[in-house]
Amino acid sequence: MRLAAQAKNVLSRILLCRTATLKGRLYECPKCHSEINVYNSCVDRHCPQCGGARRANWLEKTEQLVLPQVNYFQVIFTLPSQLSGLILGNRQALYDLLFQSAWRALDETLRATGQFQPAAQLVLHTWNQRLGHHAHIHALVPGGGPSLDGGRWITSRHPTQPRRRKPYLVDNTELGQNFRKHYIDGLRRLVLSGKLRLEGEWFWLQDSTQREAWLDELTATDWNVFVEGPPHGKSRPTDVLKYLARYMTGGPISDRRLISDEDGVVTFWARSKEKGQDSRYEEFPLKGTEFVRRWTMHILPKGYTRSRAYGGYHGTKRGVYLASCRQLLGIATDDAASTNDCPDEAEASQPKCPHCDIPMECILRQSRPSWKEIFERAIYADPAIYSPMHHFWQHPTPYAYPIDEYG
Repeated sequence: MRLAAQAKNVLSRILLCRTATLKGRLYECPKCHSEINVYNSCVDRHCPQCGGARRANWLEKTEQLVLPQVNYFQVIFTLPSQLSGLILGNRQALYDLLFQSAWRALDETLRATGQFQPAAQLVLHTWNQRLGHHAHIHALVPGGGPSLDGGRWITSRHPTQPRRRKPYLVDNTELGQNFRKHYIDGLRRLVLSGKLRLEGEWFWLQDSTQREAWLDELTATDWNVFVEGPPHGKSRPTDVLKYLARYMTGGPISDRRLISDEDGVVTFWARSKEKGQDSRYEEFPLKGTEFVRRWTMHILPKGYTRSRAYGGYHGTKRGVYLASCRQLLGIATDDAASTNDCPDEAEASQPKCPHCDIPMECILRQSRPSWKEIFERAIYADPAIYSPMHHFWQHPTPYAYPIDEYG
């Protein structure tokens, strides 16, 4: 099976990230006149080298949501592994359903048990430590909010432990059951309406008897929903954002986890599955083609939004919701969370001369060419641009999902 067009496009962009092909800035030392090139990045959202800019952008947007005097929780909704194959062939529809089911479970459970207006920022992750498919949602959720009538502030409390000091959001078992119900009901509707591709090994889902038996098996299992309280038991706005940025941004694997790429085998660090080991991580080798196959499984459909806001954080409600929160908490607008101490990784730092150790001056600045221009030149004029990938393009790795699912 040939390589999917969208995957090839993303890999091509990442391959050229921060190379001379994308042009950039030329710096010169005012003292010794030595020169350094700083090339433009590809800015593709899947690129591990551009992760710092995405993280800074997420921090800038999210800092407006986080307020002092409020505890914030990370809630993780995970889909069972039995659904992975079906999801990979229907990613847009079933990832959308994951978002919808996670939010509906949160909304209903918090309104019923907490009696306050909920809000959440949700981010989709599709990988595990070994780059396998592992669809789950990370949610940033405030542990309180305006009451349902908007008249007072309510902090989430444990129903049977009113003097509990540890911050509490919701019972994860009840939340998990609600999440499971919404997802299975939605999955059944999608199958019956013919909105899912049920080819190959999933064709049997069109048979009502087999489908309902399979859904009953899924319903009988516990779905993993994990509620993690604020770090150190108390939420400081800057701590919350720095802590959650590690989970809410980034791609399947960072460069610092890579160990080697030798003899066609890529080795990287992965969290150990063995409990009780002294080391949390172990070396994990994969053939180069398998490494690329696993990595490209996590390329999202073109234009797909992996970070979404719901409830009070939704774009149409955010202003009114946050104003109500500040009023009920007695927080002035100027006292809202500030993350000035969070470094802005999106801004390129001015390089220093390696010889004189003084800031260098930019003497030439070139904008990144359009991708159309770059790709046309690569095909017709300078095919050597992609020489490191020639073998890969000629011998593509089979995918675990239909190639036209990318569009």
